[in-house]
Amino acid sequence: MTLLKCATHVVADVAAAAARYAEWMDYRVVEQGEVDDALAALWLAPASKGKRYALLQPASGAATFLRLVEGTVVADYEPIRSYGWAAIELCVTDVDAVHERMKASPFEVIGPPRNLDGFATVKPMQVRGPDKEIVYLTQMLVSGPEHGLPSPQSLVDRPFIMVLACPDLRKSAAWVRDVLGLEVIEPVAIHYSMISKSFALPEGEKVELVTGKWQGEVFIELDQYPAQATVREGVAGELAPGVAMTTMSHPDFARLDGHWAVEPVVLQGPLYEGRRVGMLTTPEGALLEVIEA
Repeated sequence: MTLLKCATHVVADVAAAAARYAEWMDYRVVEQGEVDDALAALWLAPASKGKRYALLQPASGAATFLRLVEGTVVADYEPIRSYGWAAIELCVTDVDAVHERMKASPFEVIGPPRNLDGFATVKPMQVRGPDKEIVYLTQMLVSGPEHGLPSPQSLVDRPFIMVLACPDLRKSAAWVRDVLGLEVIEPVAIHYSMISKSFALPEGEKVELVTGKWQGEVFIELDQYPAQATVREGVAGELAPGVAMTTMSHPDFARLDGHWAVEPVVLQGPLYEGRRVGMLTTPEGALLEVIEA
């Protein structure tokens, strides 16, 4: 089972963004409304109160969601340039078929399907959406618990990995291991085309990353970003631009006592299901919303 529950992205227009994900990725809206006092407080984003949001579910019916929240457009924000949540990775059944679909869509193909250096089990591609969201669309060349990978049930299925950009990879990996209790692999250096292009790295320069998993299933990736990366700037009091938040469930809520940025409260809806929900912040300051399993 995956502990990943939701990926949240800030957009200019929720209705337009939700329509794009419905048409091109077969997602459907299962909840929509405005950010209330409880959510604004939990998200450490008082200025996001009253902003529209939509919760979207993949065609497979998997209970791992995308959430779109309206925010003020930050003109100079560029993805893959700052620390924090950098990208959403969705699993797909046929990346070449998805590639053909994306070429006709409003999502810009920034990385066509290719085998991934150092990881022979997956074949990803990448797109950039109109709200500057970076979405990896990844086919499993193998699947099953022994590989830590999901078995997607629809052409474009659920988020299965969230990517965190780190100024100090080892510090962040230790936090994921010690605070969250995840199994973390030793750093692996790979040719990482997205980061190389974004920072104009010298040809052949590799980037280190680690992955974190729970009971064998990978659901978080931590990338070491170059020194040129910056702290993500946004509008005071609002969610950060781009991928603003990751939501996970946790089967050992007690281990998180003493680490909360916002103490847990009970929330309703398809995502929270009447459970306790608290907020952690990663060493980079990224929001990690945690639901009691």
